[in-house]
Amino acid sequence: METPLVPFELSSYALVWQLQQRWFAEAMEARSKGQSPVSRLLLGEHLPVYTFGRHANKENLTADANWLRAKGAEIHQIERGGDITFHGPGQLVAYPMFDLEAAEMGVKRFIESIESAIIACIAQWGISGSVVSGRPGVWVGTGTAEERKIAAIGVYCSRHYAMHGLALNVNTDLEWFKHMIPCGIADRGVTSMETEIGRKLPFKEVADALTAAFEQYFPFTFVADTPIKPTT
Repeated sequence: METPLVPFELSSYALVWQLQQRWFAEAMEARSKGQSPVSRLLLGEHLPVYTFGRHANKENLTADANWLRAKGAEIHQIERGGDITFHGPGQLVAYPMFDLEAAEMGVKRFIESIESAIIACIAQWGISGSVVSGRPGVWVGTGTAEERKIAAIGVYCSRHYAMHGLALNVNTDLEWFKHMIPCGIADRGVTSMETEIGRKLPFKEVADALTAAFEQYFPFTFVADTPIKPTT
């Protein structure tokens, strides 16, 4: 019997962003006292939102902002790297707020490990993901005319502590991506796990698989919170 499709409770991006900022501030306070910050892996599912990274080109949002807000989408300028991205229902977002000093890894290895965890996760559904040099994230059909992104990555790191993270398209409505140039890359498309295998996936199973993959590629202690509870 197929596992029921169990979505997480949809969270406002703004509320989860505030939660990340609060925990980041707590991590910086711990660091200032010579203590190791708590490492956390937050997983969840957002209401529709477009976010711009620090150096994003605002012209990569190709639809009118007010029209998008009328459709129920939030729009935010945030502190992560990267260009514009979208989060919304059916997409698994994960925020590895990790102490990279305790993990003994730099930002480059951190991002590579995130990519490896995503690739291991989607492989369980027969999807072959890979990386593209100079384009962080996970791609399908690399090296072909049909190269398409299935997961985006954008992080912020200060004093060896990270926030923000990744977005894996599970059962995402890809129509939302038509209102933007995803990650500022105009000559490549986007895809989802649902699109690749031709059926909706059990969301909680994918979240559990991604958590297990993180445990494999980040073999240190972190607190996993699934789903995100932005009011706590």
